[in-house]
Amino acid sequence: MVQQNLDEASEVIVPSVVEQVRSASRTMVRELGFMRTTLAGTGYSPSAVHTLLELGEHGTLTAAQLVQALGLEKSSVSRMVTKLIQSGELEESEGEEDGRTKQLSLTKQGRRTLEEIHTYGQIQVSSALAMLTQQEQRTIAQGLNAYAQALKAYRQEKVKTVSAKIQITSGYRPGLIGRVAEMHASFYSRHSGFGQFFESQVATGVAEFTGRLDNARNAIWVAESAGRIVGSVAIDAEDLGNNEAHLRWFILDDGCRGGGIGRHLLTEAVDFCDRQNFSAIQLWTFKGLEAARCLYESLGFELTNEEQGNQWGAAVTEQQFTRIR
Repeated sequence: MVQQNLDEASEVIVPSVVEQVRSASRTMVRELGFMRTTLAGTGYSPSAVHTLLELGEHGTLTAAQLVQALGLEKSSVSRMVTKLIQSGELEESEGEEDGRTKQLSLTKQGRRTLEEIHTYGQIQVSSALAMLTQQEQRTIAQGLNAYAQALKAYRQEKVKTVSAKIQITSGYRPGLIGRVAEMHASFYSRHSGFGQFFESQVATGVAEFTGRLDNARNAIWVAESAGRIVGSVAIDAEDLGNNEAHLRWFILDDGCRGGGIGRHLLTEAVDFCDRQNFSAIQLWTFKGLEAARCLYESLGFELTNEEQGNQWGAAVTEQQFTRIR
């Protein structure tokens, strides 16, 4: 559906307009401060600021409702909400219909912070609009609103399409070992020049690990499309010790990146680790995989070590990422 819509839209969209909108969007991101770690004159991240804005608009929301409103993973929202509660900006209360559901709302301090955010934003926007005519101001307001709604509609349609086509399941199934090794070999031969030795190591490791799935703290998930495995991730509870989980064999098939499948797989793994009360999650990867790094960091992982290595048959910069519970 999404691709069909894009194909149809490409017949009426002028390429130069696309580039103008992209350029303007990049400028707005920079000028509005979204490249910085904090936003709107506060000490909070952009996602935290938007959490306060959403609660200011709706009064009360559950964490699950915030996940939908912000388009973030529930583990990220959970950590952010915890920090805002500890900072005195939010408070929790039991839901009227279900005491197990926690309702989030702004505290008195949170309302003051929200007022400061609104004041900051109004000054920022008003100062910029003052440089334009009234007609230009109205044109911008109408255009930005239409564009924002189109972006939201596209994201929602994309999520529906991906969810409809992809099934995430856990546990061993016939062909898993060979398919995970194949996806790794195909990608890393192009990216890092790895060859037979790397593929053999992956296949050997996955084969050994699947023999330990009787341990309830070990788990592997795969994404399937039309019965074909197109992604994987695993949690190994035994090879690191110290109650730390090892996130292993996170990979997506060509053509499946950018559609939310990887985030879905990683979220399954991270949520599993939280339920199992691991003290930390460790993963090892290679420098240069920026999309994956952004995904790791959005779920709470931080780069903790980086060094050169050639154990896989080619020289690469190995990176270790850690997520502390």
